[in-house]
Amino acid sequence: MSSTLTDTNPTTNQKTEKHKSRRRIAREFVLQGIYQWRVAGGTANFIEQQLRESEEFKHVDEKHFTNLLQGVLKDVEGLEKCIQPCLDRPLNELSPVEFAILLLSTFELIHHLEIPYRAIINEAIELARTYGGSDGYKYVNGVLDKLAIQLRAVEIAAPRLTRNQV
Repeated sequence: MSSTLTDTNPTTNQKTEKHKSRRRIAREFVLQGIYQWRVAGGTANFIEQQLRESEEFKHVDEKHFTNLLQGVLKDVEGLEKCIQPCLDRPLNELSPVEFAILLLSTFELIHHLEIPYRAIINEAIELARTYGGSDGYKYVNGVLDKLAIQLRAVEIAAPRLTRNQV
C-alpha cells in the first residue's frame, strides 16, 4: 500500500497529489498493519516495528498510529462482536481491506470520542475508495452508519435537538 494519494486532474489528465493530515497517514499505516496481520499473521509489536521502517513513516501522527494499531489488534474479538450484527455476511467473507477498515473505524468510534463520528466515517470511506474494491466504500459507509447509530447515539442526536429547539 502506498501512502501517497493521487488523483487525476480531468482537465490536464495529470496526477495531482493531495495533502494528507498526519492522522490520515497514520490510518493508512494502521490499515496496512491490520491487513498484514489478517493475511500473514504476526504480533502487533512486530508489525508496528516493520511499518516504522518505512521512509514515509516520518509523516505519521505516531501517537495516534500506535494507539490505533495496538488497540485494534488487542481487541479484535470485541470489535468483531460489535461489527458482526451490522453485516449482511460473516466477517470472514469480507475482503481483508474492508475488514481492516471496519476494525480501525469501529475502534475509533468507541475509543476516540474527541473525533466526530462523521470524520471517522469519511476517513473510512476515503481509505476504502483508495485501497478497497470498486464499491467497497459503499459497504463500509453503510456498516459504519449503523455502528455510529449504536455507538454515538448521543452525538448523532445532539445536532437534531439543537435544530428542533430553535
